Amino acid sequence: MSSLVRTSEAATLALHATAIMASAPESPLTAGVMADGLSASEAHLAKVLQRLAKAGLVTGTRGPGGGFQLTRPAKKISLREVYEAIEGRLQVERCMVGKPLCNKLDCPLGSLFARMSDDVLKTLGKTTLADIELPLNS
Repeated sequence: MSSLVRTSEAATLALHATAIMASAPESPLTAGVMADGLSASEAHLAKVLQRLAKAGLVTGTRGPGGGFQLTRPAKKISLREVYEAIEGRLQVERCMVGKPLCNKLDCPLGSLFARMSDDVLKTLGKTTLADIELPLNS
């Protein structure tokens, strides 16, 4: 089945990993433990976690007892922040094909998809990791 809203594997991993970290804020989680829980590649998840760390959303500690943790409480990190740390800044596009096939301002499809995109952006912006905590064993 096809989905209207699609996310890259990296963005999906970022959202899931940060939701897992939100459910266990007191203890660092290793990339390996999270990758196992997500049935994902540890190498790919490690790269995603590096990008999240560069964006200031997670911090990593090396060595025994190390791992990754959120840098702020889960209720202060939006899904949009996590998504944009991986995919770049989101913005509403009026033309769904990205070409000047018609007058974008008068196109009923452009207006419809712009409203839908705006709704997605608003939802991602107001939904926090605390709203979607994902236990590792789920």
